[in-house]
Amino acid sequence: MSHYIADLYEFLEQLTANNNRQWFEDNRPRYEHLRALWMADIDRLIASMSAWEPGMASQTAKTCVYRIYRDTRFSHDKTPYKTFFSAAFSPWGRKAERAGYYLELGLGETHQSGLYGGIWCMESAVLKKLRHAIVDNIEEWESIVNEQQMLTDYPSWCSSMLKTSPKGWDRNHPQAFYLRMTNYGKWHPCSRDFFLDPAWPEHAAALFHTLKPFVDFINYSIDE
Repeated sequence: MSHYIADLYEFLEQLTANNNRQWFEDNRPRYEHLRALWMADIDRLIASMSAWEPGMASQTAKTCVYRIYRDTRFSHDKTPYKTFFSAAFSPWGRKAERAGYYLELGLGETHQSGLYGGIWCMESAVLKKLRHAIVDNIEEWESIVNEQQMLTDYPSWCSSMLKTSPKGWDRNHPQAFYLRMTNYGKWHPCSRDFFLDPAWPEHAAALFHTLKPFVDFINYSIDE
């Protein structure tokens, strides 16, 4: 089992070169075998996360892993399959409109393999609420995002940015950097060697743990 990741990368490389339904159907047994091994590793990751996020105990790989089939209805790219494996984690499942954790394993050309945490694609009312929560609790927020382990494990933000402060805020506001964000996400890049380590699910859970105060701040700000 520990060697399947190399086979998974090979499958994704071949899928990238042959992203069509006929090739996929010819290789479906390979895909199903690799996906079963991936799901088992995701269950291990969930079990490790449950030690510090008890709500994750109700989740399984089936509730967290995304399908490989692309939704091409509104995309110029009509290739039918994703060329990466991914999963999202939270006590509310992968579709919750709350902050959580996300994992992606891919080839890196169009998607960035790694571990992510935070919230993306919020409704405008939620984004507005979070902006106020950050400004009103800026000392707590900065103590979280500038904590040494956070800076070591997640040096990069993962967010699109407005060119200036949003409407209603001074463009020279001292927290303008955070106000200009349209998502609040952090990212830890993962090389191929990371996933080739048979203990990667446990390592990923430990790295996700660093994000817990960040994710918790966002969620209790949404709930207030």
